[in-house]
Amino acid sequence: MADTFTNIIRKITPAGVVSTLAGTAGVTGHADGTGAAASFYRPRGVAVDASGNVYVADLNNSTIRRITPAGVVSTLAGTAGVTGHADGTGAAASFNSPSGVAVDASGNVYVADTFTNIIRKITPAGVVSTLAGTAGVTGHADGTGAAASFYYPAGVAVDASGNVYVADLSNSTIRKITPAGMVSTLAGTAGVTGHADGTGAAASFYRPRGVAVDASGNVYVADTSNNIIRKTTPAGVVSTVIGTPNASGVQFGSMPGIVTSPLGIALGLTNTLYFTMQNAVVRVAPVP
Repeated sequence: MADTFTNIIRKITPAGVVSTLAGTAGVTGHADGTGAAASFYRPRGVAVDASGNVYVADLNNSTIRRITPAGVVSTLAGTAGVTGHADGTGAAASFNSPSGVAVDASGNVYVADTFTNIIRKITPAGVVSTLAGTAGVTGHADGTGAAASFYYPAGVAVDASGNVYVADLSNSTIRKITPAGMVSTLAGTAGVTGHADGTGAAASFYRPRGVAVDASGNVYVADTSNNIIRKTTPAGVVSTVIGTPNASGVQFGSMPGIVTSPLGIALGLTNTLYFTMQNAVVRVAPVP
């Protein structure tokens, strides 16, 4: 997990044992190195590949970092302190406050480049391209590549077929992008906030931030400002699976329970769902 305001990346075992994988608490920077020798600046989203490498959206540095299982940190793409939307390789590419990352089975990394309102793709060699959206253009247009638009995309997830799912924060919608860059709206209506369950445009969200997708193509959403976790089927049918809309607090031992501003969300390998909350709590629940 990205422990954002302490500027470190943590690891939690299934038994709940927490350790620091990389960074030093309270130290901001962009140093590459091993363990405590590395530094971050408000890390936000994380993703893990099949080999155990961790990819980090280093928000305030506007870079994408990579951490090996041994804690060796490197910069995959971007240059610390340089904001922009340039495609290119490694340090020649630029981002602007990236929030979410996801990695596919081939090691390609997908980035919600939040303040440029685009979705980026990074190959394992660090080659950055723009998958969808136009830098600096806000909106909610469906379409292919640059013809599509987003409004502060925050979280991304990728399925086994290479489809990318986006939590489109300020539009309060969930978007889907095919490998060819074709963007559609899976659920929600741009500009309409709420917590209605339903299908497609009949459903509503309120500033969702995190998404995760399972092997069947169901998308789980951290519906942040509604204080709930939602499930969206491949057909766009939305249901509320954890939490009570507009309630806040911490309640354990039962579901749906109470959730406070869920932010990040991930699926485990053993039918488990993990999500972080704004009140500095990490929760685990059976996949609904």
